[in-house]
Amino acid sequence: MSTDAPAPPSALIQFCDAVGARFITLLAHIGGIWFLLTQATHWLFKASFNRRIRLGRPAIVAQIVRVGVGSIFIVSLVSGAVGFILGLQMAPPLDNLGQVRLVPNIVAVAVLRELGPLIASIVLTGFAGAAIAAEIGTMVVGEEIEALEAHALNPVRFLVVPRLLATTVSLTALAVIADIMAIGAGMLMSASVLDIPPHAYIQSTIDQVGPRDFLTGLIKAGVFGMLIGLIACANGLKVTGGAAGVGRATTNTVVESIVAIIFADLIFTAVFYALGWT
Repeated sequence: MSTDAPAPPSALIQFCDAVGARFITLLAHIGGIWFLLTQATHWLFKASFNRRIRLGRPAIVAQIVRVGVGSIFIVSLVSGAVGFILGLQMAPPLDNLGQVRLVPNIVAVAVLRELGPLIASIVLTGFAGAAIAAEIGTMVVGEEIEALEAHALNPVRFLVVPRLLATTVSLTALAVIADIMAIGAGMLMSASVLDIPPHAYIQSTIDQVGPRDFLTGLIKAGVFGMLIGLIACANGLKVTGGAAGVGRATTNTVVESIVAIIFADLIFTAVFYALGWT
């Protein structure tokens, strides 16, 4: 009778098991976020067609002020610096080609289509996304979510929907502010360094971009804001482990939001390119 112990699994099998487990966990997390979106959409539709169902306008306004208004200064500062840097970086190669006058055109296209929404969304992720996850996570740890459910109050309706609307609306508005500040900083740089008059800079910008460039940026910003709100709320609602769990939720929210924003931007860019909107 053999007494040999079974051979331990090979390193390759262990690696495949670990990768498979992480992949299944990722799919479950994405499914949870999608389910949260469907629930929030359900309450939005019910509130739109049933006057007896209210989402709490004061709560929505308070979240917009907290998320959007509180981010205006840092978004303006960062986007202005990026617009200045972009103009300075593009000037030397264009000057070598004798096309330094095209700096306004390049800055306008880059900011309206890509950098404006991206800058605003990344700033909002760190400013508001982590705060939302920590706030809801603290409610979960303190059993406040269970208290809401005990009083027949749906947490998605009273907690998720106001924050989701706030991040979506706020980021759309912040993207406009980021566009203005970046283009304005580029104009300041061009007037002071490249000797391009402000009126010529503005005219070049108007000639280069159109409503389509502006609207594509706003569409991206709205979706980015929705992603930030969904990811933050989803991570907050599934907090376990007390204060350590809240810390993990805030960290995961920032990382996941930035990754989701980049991939969403990639998908939007590919779709707009296929539609000929570039």
